[in-house]
Parts: sequence; structure tokens; C-alpha cells
Amino acid sequence: MKTSAERLAALGCAGLVAVSVAGCGSVTDAVKGDSGAKSITMGTAQLTGVLDPAAAYDSGAWLLLRNTFQSLLTFQAASSAPSPDAAQSCEFTAGEATEYHCTLRPGLKFSNGHPMTAEDVKFSIDRSKKINDKNGPSALLSSIKSVDVKGDTEVVFHLTAPDATLPAKLASPAGAIVDHQVYPADQLLPNDKQVGSGPYRIDSVETMSGEGAGKQLAKAVLVPNDKYTGDAKPRNDKFTVRYFDKATDLKAALDKGDVDLTDNSLEPNTAAQVLADQQSGKTDLQVVQGDSNDTRSLVFNTKDPVMSNVGVRQAAAALLDRKALARDVFARTVQPLYAMVPAGVTGHTTAFFDRWGDQDVAKAKKALADNKVQTPVKLTLTWSRSRAGSAEADTLKRQLETGGLFQVTVQQEPDWDAFKKGWAEGKYQAYTIGWFADYPDPDDYIAPLLVDGGVYHHGWDDPRISQKLVPEGLKQADRSAAAAGYAQIQQIVAENVPLIPLYQNKAFYAARSYVTGVESTVDTTGYFRFWEIGRNSK
Repeated sequence: MKTSAERLAALGCAGLVAVSVAGCGSVTDAVKGDSGAKSITMGTAQLTGVLDPAAAYDSGAWLLLRNTFQSLLTFQAASSAPSPDAAQSCEFTAGEATEYHCTLRPGLKFSNGHPMTAEDVKFSIDRSKKINDKNGPSALLSSIKSVDVKGDTEVVFHLTAPDATLPAKLASPAGAIVDHQVYPADQLLPNDKQVGSGPYRIDSVETMSGEGAGKQLAKAVLVPNDKYTGDAKPRNDKFTVRYFDKATDLKAALDKGDVDLTDNSLEPNTAAQVLADQQSGKTDLQVVQGDSNDTRSLVFNTKDPVMSNVGVRQAAAALLDRKALARDVFARTVQPLYAMVPAGVTGHTTAFFDRWGDQDVAKAKKALADNKVQTPVKLTLTWSRSRAGSAEADTLKRQLETGGLFQVTVQQEPDWDAFKKGWAEGKYQAYTIGWFADYPDPDDYIAPLLVDGGVYHHGWDDPRISQKLVPEGLKQADRSAAAAGYAQIQQIVAENVPLIPLYQNKAFYAARSYVTGVESTVDTTGYFRFWEIGRNSK
């Protein structure tokens, strides 16, 4: 998944433009009872500008869509297996996962009162694929050849090839169901016109104004959707999301009480300090820790004359000390990662630790000697953005130079678009980059990053993976049965080292002392469930 924060270097914020959602009334009208006494304001640094599900494909947008739209399926807390949401049931009905059948729950309605039918499901998928927004999620639906409708409640997906990950994809906002009576089939709907069927509806949005602001959201106000008939029971009567360009501004807003809680946007040392202050009784803030499915890797351009030698890559794998990186640079706000699939997701292993350990200079020397590599190896490491700033790359440099085997030059490309273009064009030898999974399935940590060089453009491909193990994994409707194949893939990667998994983020949510329910919604699914958040009296 793309993160808009990485694409935006700075936003001028000279003012705000407020827009109420057409036909939905005001926040005041929607909030009943104690005039907002149960309202919650959450701050995030994950910026976004588009809320139409056909184009929204960043964490800032999906944060909202997961709470305002329904998909056929969803992920329950701490589960990596999709379960019914708008659907009453779903199952593969053809061999090797090539046909998928779903039956809708009866009586579903959108927030505008329109009934939801199978036609809306078909329309939503067809629309996303037709619009095919260059920054949107339509690629996640590429395995769908066609969608058939049988009456008002039956939907059948016909696939171009086996795809056992389809349920997980449909459970993401890429599978959000829109109202075919409202949404145009071939163009996007403005942010203030969005209509979903989730636990909340969007009451109003405010966009940033000023030079360079574009249409980035500054605030979105959500209120409970009284047409929603699902299982979620909101513990608040209004949920506001405020977007901040800088993590430091977010922390300042939390300290002043302008927001009640933050998502996982705080800088590592800040999150660690808040946690320490909480434990010592120096603050009334609370910190909820949990697992996250976000990962970060050191990637090698295997077409580069130096990095094409597998011994160089293996030596680098043997020299890295992930525990020190997590401890000294990230103040333990990340956890060491020794395989591509993170902890908490089916298929997780420790393949790199099993093969290389943590900073084993003897293994590094042997890898270089076995492949006739002269030392020191001159290597340039490029980075663009990091939660720890330059400290991450500087620490990797020091670790790689242990034993005098490497001579590393660090360079930064601060322009995110230029950085992406640079790695795509093979300009860098080695570079650090994060991965935000679309859904918690092992395939989403492997196929996009490995097959045909992957989205990181490292230039490496192994037919055992791309032509055999990945396709076989996609035939396994029982995802736990596919774990052995994904473990084999990670062993192959650990031996050939086109990239080195570095760490898996931990989720650190900071909140005022009166906020409740945060611990119920922090897990590896990546779904933050607004309805779980409530408040005690201040």
C-alpha cells in the first residue's frame, strides 16, 4: 500500500475549507444525547487526498474507508482469516480457487437509505477496474475475469487463474461496495459525496488550503450510520480524524488536548519516551502497544556489477545486527525481522537468522571468499525517508563496515518521487524501503516483492518461486495449508539475498487517560476500528 506521507515533503496550511456531505445533515443533527460528550478526535500523519474507493490506495484513506464502507468480507480483530461482513457466506466453488461465490446478507442499506444488492457488488468491482486509476487499488482485482449476479443476493466471481487470496483482497477497501445509483461508472466521486454502508458515515470533510496543499484532507468528521445493521456497535457518537503533515505537530496537538489519541504516527523516540513517562507516572497519557504488519527491508540491485555477486549480498546479510538496530536506533519501537512474512501472519519464519544469525563476521568473510570477492567492497547505500531519520542508514553503514569487509557511502534522496524513479531505473546499489501490506496474507509479502524483480525492482527472480511456489500457493484456499510453500520461498530468499528484511514495526498508539478501547483494535490486520473507541469522563 502507498503512504501519502512519503509523497509529500511539505504542505502549506494557510487555511481550511469545510465541506458537508450532501444530503446527510450536520454533525449536530446526527449526534444525539449529550452534545458530543462521547466524541473522539484522532490524529494521524498518514496524509490522503482521495476517498473514492476506486482511487484510494494509501493508509490515510483506508483508515477512513474501513469504517465507512462495507466489503463482502472483513478481518476480525487479531485474525488473518477473512470473515463475512456484507456477505452472509462466501466460498470457492470450483477446483483450484478459480470461482468464488458469495451470498449477501438480507436487508442491507447504504447510509442514504438505498438498498444494497448484488448489482452494487458487481458495479463496484467493474467500476474500479474500468477507472483503473494509476494510483488506485485496481491491480488487487486483476485476477477477476468477470462478475455474475443471480438475483439480489448472489454474486459469482470468475477468475483468470487460481487466486486463493481473493477473499483477503475483497476484505480490503479495494473491495468496498458503493451505491450504483450514486457513483458514476467511469469517473471518481468527490470526497464530500461518498456514500457507504459501514458503521459510520462521513458527515463532513475539511481540506488543506494554501500553496502546495492540493486537495489533501485536514479533517474528516464521521458519525454513526443509523442504516447500518452489522455487528459493530459504536462506543462514541462522533469520530473525527485530523491529518498532520509532521509527527511533531501531531504530538503537540496530543499534549494540548486538541486530539484524544494518535495512530502509529509518532516518531520512534517520542513514542518510547511517552511509554517511559507512562511507566514512571510522569504523564497522564497512555500508550497501547501492539503488533503491526508494516515491514522494512534493505534492497539490493542485483543487476549492479557489484551487487550481482551473491557472495556480496550474503556477506551483508551476515553482518547486520537487527537487535542493535531495533534497540539503539528505534528505541525498541520495532522488532527484528528475519524473514519476509512478519510475525503474526501465517507463514512467518526466521529464515535469515537460521542461515546468517546476527552479525557473524566469520560467515561474512567466508561468503566473500567462496565467491572470490576482494575486500573492502565499495557500496553506496541510498535512503529517502525513515522514522529515525539518517540514524537508520548510518547504523547500517557501521554494521556493514564491521571487520573492514565493506566501505559504505550513504546518500539521501529526499524527493520521494525521485527516489522511486531512481530504484525503478536501477540507479542505486542498495536502498532501504518499507512495505505496507494490503491484507494480512503471506502472499502479499512475497509475490509483489519477488516475482520478476518485484515492485522494488531489485532485478532478481527465481523460477522456483515465480513459476512454481507462488502459483501453487494461490491454489490453496486453506491458507494455513500454504504455509510450507511460503516457508520454502523464504529459505530461497535467505540463501540468495535479493533483499534483507530488517524489522517489523510495532504499533504505538498514544491516548489521553480517559480514552478506552484502543487495546481492542491494535493488531496485525491493520484495521483500526473506530467503533471500539470510547471515553470515560475526564
